[in-house]
Amino acid sequence: MAEPWRDRARRAVEWNWRLRSVGDPRPHYVICGKDALAYYVARALLESELPAGGARVTVVVPERYRSNGPDVAGLRGVRVVRSDRLDVSTFEAAGLAGATGLALLHQDDVGNLHAALCAQAVDQQVRQVLRMFNGTLADGVRKLIKAPVEVLSDAEMAAPAFVAAALGEVDPSSFQHRDKTLRVARRADVRPQDVVCALAHLGEAQGVELLPAEQAGADLVLAEATGQPPGTEVAARRLVRARRRRRPVTVLLGAVRGFATRKIGVAVMLVLAVIVVLGALISRTEGVSPLEALYLTLVTTLSGADPDTTKPAGAQIMQVVLNLAGLALIPLITAVVVDGIVNARLALHTGRLQPARAGHVVLIGLGNVGTRVMAQLREYDVEVVAIDKDPAPRGGALARQLEVPVIVGDAALSETLVAASVADCQALVVASTDDVANLEAALAARDLHPGLRVVLRLFDGDFAERVEETFALGVSRSVSYLAAPAFIGALTERAVITTIPVDRHALPVAEVPVAAGSELDGRPLDAVNRDGQVRLIARTPAGGGKTIWWKDLDPRQVIFAGDRLTVVARRRGLDWLTRQCAPPAHPGPLPWPARPVHGGLPTPTATPPSVPGQTDSGVGAAHPVSPGAGAPSTSAGGPADEFELTHRQDGTGEVS
Repeated sequence: MAEPWRDRARRAVEWNWRLRSVGDPRPHYVICGKDALAYYVARALLESELPAGGARVTVVVPERYRSNGPDVAGLRGVRVVRSDRLDVSTFEAAGLAGATGLALLHQDDVGNLHAALCAQAVDQQVRQVLRMFNGTLADGVRKLIKAPVEVLSDAEMAAPAFVAAALGEVDPSSFQHRDKTLRVARRADVRPQDVVCALAHLGEAQGVELLPAEQAGADLVLAEATGQPPGTEVAARRLVRARRRRRPVTVLLGAVRGFATRKIGVAVMLVLAVIVVLGALISRTEGVSPLEALYLTLVTTLSGADPDTTKPAGAQIMQVVLNLAGLALIPLITAVVVDGIVNARLALHTGRLQPARAGHVVLIGLGNVGTRVMAQLREYDVEVVAIDKDPAPRGGALARQLEVPVIVGDAALSETLVAASVADCQALVVASTDDVANLEAALAARDLHPGLRVVLRLFDGDFAERVEETFALGVSRSVSYLAAPAFIGALTERAVITTIPVDRHALPVAEVPVAAGSELDGRPLDAVNRDGQVRLIARTPAGGGKTIWWKDLDPRQVIFAGDRLTVVARRRGLDWLTRQCAPPAHPGPLPWPARPVHGGLPTPTATPPSVPGQTDSGVGAAHPVSPGAGAPSTSAGGPADEFELTHRQDGTGEVS
């Protein structure tokens, strides 16, 4: 006798299966990842206000894993497939065939490449977005994959924000679009005629206000590049000049102090003091000049002298003492040389014995992000000292090439931080992949240097904000939070030109085409701008005409089908603009958003609003409604009677 459907559904939930509806018209996206980047991308897709009423999201995660931040598998409304291998059977179980897009977001370049080739065997038309660190491998992927593919590096996108925060400047984001090069700058650093639009008010009391209505008083603006170097480069040059002005005597004493151990140094200083005193006495008793006394002292000390019994008793005693001092000095010099060579070898091997430094930047963690930050700081000629637990970190080879000393040890220990001269450094950038270790290192560094500028990497954006407010640790950044808009734009095929990080927020710059019959077709340009959401900066007329930039835009001009609108927007504002520029929907009622399944029974959810009614916080902002993945309603309002049960362990499917 066949097993009843209700019992099978209960058993499916117990085994961590998922129910998904058949024939859902919404776009389907498959996301392979387990960290914060996968979480932000999946949540943004679930919260997207597309014309079809949102998106279906399937997340592929390993069987057993520990999430270092927000758990993507815990998102309400996603279908979860558990598999340790991203192969053909896994993608078939995830329903990749016919999907709109595939995001491969694991921190494994070779693994993502293998997964992309397997996905190509399932569906050659699905759009693929890969996360990769190796630029050479990324270029090869674009040639190997026949399907539409986009390769992005979250470390490369986030590194400028860390560098700018370490130097106390705004992010030096710049990009080229059409015939203009635009950059982010403080309003005080650019001419008024070069300002394209206001990006943010950076008030300490009110927080960050993005795309404000008041353009004149904004602290951060998007401006046309006129050849002037960005503020980050200027700050780096100032830091380098200050380091070069350090007193040479101080540098020499620091080098001598780090060359030998303390006991040997004290012994050498005592012997030299005895020789100096005896030299002064010889100069007085013999009645010779100081230079002649120095000559007699050195010759007597280093080579000895012929005995002379006719000399006074005092002179004979001084001669004997000088000979004894010479006998002691030569072994001490040998010990200093040997000790210095041993220390140099230890410094090359472990990096723990370093000369004293000042005005440098200490970098903790040489992973993907840390390596990019180190490379950019060295491009500005800023001195860097790196710390990593791994004796052979990912960025170790580049550190040796750039002559960056690497200290192997736990950054939470005070002796490791002292070896890196944290007490005298310009800034501390904590960029490892462990939130707890990052926080411990930042607090330990603050104990050594209370006024130190700390740039802290945390995976969870909300946690980063609370840590910054509670512990007053300077600046906190979430790499996934900063990079997620670019991955979302590539996955949804939006023409996202770049992403501008502002504090802990991210503003995508995109070019949106206007479809015939859309809501904006025939309306004035003023209908595009929305305070706090969307700001129009350029318009390219239909037919490939010359781009009209902000200086010549008239808000009364009419938008025509085929025009391309270049905007700076928040994520929800970009969703709204995309919907306003989309072609009209097909006649007939749209299907209700699917409903998540809990324990085999569907639960109702509300319909997402069509117009953004409140501000958000970039990618990580909470949406009032999250459309779920489940069974669509029938005409009678009840649940659909056809489901597909997908086992998340072995990838096999069973249809009831």
